[in-house]
Amino acid sequence: MSARSLSCSPEGIQKAKRALIRYSLTQKALAEELEVTRQPIGKFFTGKPVDRNLFVQICDRLDLEWEEIIAELVSEPEVNQDNSIDIAAIVQAVREKIKPLIQERCGTMRVLDMTQPIGLNDIYTSVNILEKLTGQQRLGINQLFQECTNEDFDRFRLSIIAEKRVPGLEAVEKYSKLMILGKPGAGKTTFLKYLAIQCLGGEFQADYVPIFITLKDFAETANKPGLLQYIIEDARNPISSIENVINYDKALVLLDGLDEVREEDSDRILKEIREFSDRFSNNHFVITCRIAAKEYTFEKFTEVEVADFDDEQIANFAKKWFTDKAVQPETFIKRLEDNSCIKELAASPLLLTLLCLAFEESGDFPANRSELYKEGLDALLKKWDAKRGIQRYQIYKKLSIQRKEDLLSKMALTTFDGSEYFFKQKAAEQYITEYIRNLPDANTDEEALQLDSEKVLRSIEHHHGLVVARAKGIYSFSHLTFHEYFTAREFVVVRQSSQEALQNLVSHITEKRWREVFLLAVGMSPSADRLLLLMKEKIDVSVAADQRLQQFLMWVTEKSLSVEVSCKPAAVRAFYLNIDLEIDPDRPLGCAIDQPGTCVLACASLLSRAHNQPNLTTDTIIIAQNIVDLNNKFNNKYYCDFKSAFAIALARDNAIVHIINDPKIDSQKRKELQQIKENLLQIPVLYNNEDESRNWLKDWIGNKRQTRLGSITSQLVLEHKFGSHWQFSDEQNKLIKQYYNANILLVECLNSDCYVSREVRQQIEDTLLLPIAEIKQRQQQS
Repeated sequence: MSARSLSCSPEGIQKAKRALIRYSLTQKALAEELEVTRQPIGKFFTGKPVDRNLFVQICDRLDLEWEEIIAELVSEPEVNQDNSIDIAAIVQAVREKIKPLIQERCGTMRVLDMTQPIGLNDIYTSVNILEKLTGQQRLGINQLFQECTNEDFDRFRLSIIAEKRVPGLEAVEKYSKLMILGKPGAGKTTFLKYLAIQCLGGEFQADYVPIFITLKDFAETANKPGLLQYIIEDARNPISSIENVINYDKALVLLDGLDEVREEDSDRILKEIREFSDRFSNNHFVITCRIAAKEYTFEKFTEVEVADFDDEQIANFAKKWFTDKAVQPETFIKRLEDNSCIKELAASPLLLTLLCLAFEESGDFPANRSELYKEGLDALLKKWDAKRGIQRYQIYKKLSIQRKEDLLSKMALTTFDGSEYFFKQKAAEQYITEYIRNLPDANTDEEALQLDSEKVLRSIEHHHGLVVARAKGIYSFSHLTFHEYFTAREFVVVRQSSQEALQNLVSHITEKRWREVFLLAVGMSPSADRLLLLMKEKIDVSVAADQRLQQFLMWVTEKSLSVEVSCKPAAVRAFYLNIDLEIDPDRPLGCAIDQPGTCVLACASLLSRAHNQPNLTTDTIIIAQNIVDLNNKFNNKYYCDFKSAFAIALARDNAIVHIINDPKIDSQKRKELQQIKENLLQIPVLYNNEDESRNWLKDWIGNKRQTRLGSITSQLVLEHKFGSHWQFSDEQNKLIKQYYNANILLVECLNSDCYVSREVRQQIEDTLLLPIAEIKQRQQQS
């Protein structure tokens, strides 16, 4: 059966326009000649379907062959013998017809600073859904904290939700009318595009026709059509039979971005969606919208929430992103695992994309994490909407992006200082009230200010997702990382690194939970000199009043001077400080002061001579062995070649000699060590044969001979009573541990990608771990 409606092809439209000029006609004049309104003539010249008879009439008047200018025909519904419509045939025909349009709209994605689009199926990672909205949970702050305490602070992911997750496709299958809510960049649009592609490919609801509508585009269409008319008269690919699909309940209607509709269009679009979904209620509907956008009410829709990415989803995304690229996905995932602060951000698909883009540039994350976090915040505060041409209604015209950041910084410091990782809605609104009352043209009425603060809070959650509801009436920053960033920003940017501000910050130097704030503060400081010097002073003063600890630091200094190791003096002091005090078995302070590879290879050079130098002091053997033991802690990653590994064995061989010659050792122990020593005597023979030596080392490690030697260094330590004669009280042990950890933080700040003058760097490195008297003496000499 021939089609009742015809539409003009793009080439035909151009021919028709030239014919108008040729006959000195306008569309209005043509409509008057044919005695029709201008609407069908306008449809003809924009490629929309018009009545077949009128189509032919227009072509006759313009002296065009209608068969030559029509677009591809869509067959009218097939009618069965009982005059019923064969809806299955219609669905398949429309699915085929709509395929190019869906592929164009939904087949690719491009966000942030991607240089080119990427195929959706090449990057898509399965979405999980929370059937209970996070912000509607009736939980108290204590329940949200769970096991986390201030005394034993460890990083915790605020995004972890205990609610059951279900696969996104399963949720769409389960609910015929679904409202999917999510934070900015949670992957709502990507999921909707995936639904359309899967449906079209027959992988999901293969007997339905996917209809993908960007609600912002629908709302801003010039003639403000109804939703049904907009679908039927799609500007680029009109399909008349799609109305039959909708009437026979075979449409999967995907309405994307309800929150992106302009304020002036909002009521009209809400009305259109309600009326359309009520009139064609047996079709399947999925709407996406940001959490907290508005109090939208669609009574017959089930509301669910997009869950943050878990570890498996992050890994799957990374594997797809880095496929066929110079950077291996395993490298990215490993670096992510090494950095819990950055990994927190990866729970957001948008921020994970940003991390992949940043990592792809250099094969690592930027050394200055504050710059990376600022880029992430810029994406949420500005780029994400701007790249898509979305303008959002501003509650306060004077609340610029910078002022929003200043507001968030004040809120962050106040809550972080009080250990309030979760805070009540009323408290957040009060922080906002105190800030906006000082803005130009701010309302002076307290009740009005309170109402405005509620709107500002919801606006920050809706527009940027930086502060989010964690339960009913309870908020937090979306990521602990952002909470820490804004806290650091308050000290450095808002308070401009004033002496008072920096003194306030360094008062927290022994508190573990402030570690990231310090690292971020030095990273975002134009010059970190003053902050680093204040940190150093605070650390030294913390143990200055304890005479016993000062004596201990003097002993550490003296012992370090007796050791012939070509590492930085402060690194050797750090190793002595740690010996037998059980502060930290991984010895990160010594590694941080002097790069582990430098330390290890310097000791390897020394110890390779130890086998033939029995006059080396036991102190030298012990401190060098202490350093080279890093090889076991860090899985050989600091060794450049197999000779360095031999240096380890030679060192232990030398250590064995010292123990065997000890008259107090029992005969059984001496016999066992003698057997081990004979095994180690093979080393000089193999030293210059790389292949044989590698096999020997493999066997040596495989037979756990290293484990049998593990107690040798410890025995030497006990023999020479390194540290064991320093009997500290519980309070002194606590103080020395805080001192040690604070120095680790100071060195990490010094080693970060912050700007610090050469003079200040040298001054800090030279006086690390020295007693206060020695520091003052050096200051007087300089």
